[in-house]
Amino acid sequence: MQLLGIEKSQAHILVDLIDYVPHSVVSRTIVQKVTGNIMAIAIDSGEALEEKISPFDTYIQIIEGESEIVIDNCSTILATGQVILIPAHAANLIRANNPSKMVVTVIKSGYEGIII
Repeated sequence: MQLLGIEKSQAHILVDLIDYVPHSVVSRTIVQKVTGNIMAIAIDSGEALEEKISPFDTYIQIIEGESEIVIDNCSTILATGQVILIPAHAANLIRANNPSKMVVTVIKSGYEGIII
């Protein structure tokens, strides 16, 4: 499920931008531009985002809970307040050890001229 946008020029409480759904992964786009995007994601305990490879660096910030981030088969556990930068072209998987919320930021600018 993907819900679009947030109201601009208004204060928001980050963890309240998205709710958990049992046995699900829920995403909400905060900003979506040609140059990149910012999303809030809520993952119920034991659920995961499918493994993928992105052509861009991906910044993950845990805002609630604890998740396992696997980058090229190397696992890191992140808790509330921790961040990690997934390098472009690295295989990665995100799995929630308990209900977790995170902000995912992808910046595409700066990759001009690179063939993907």
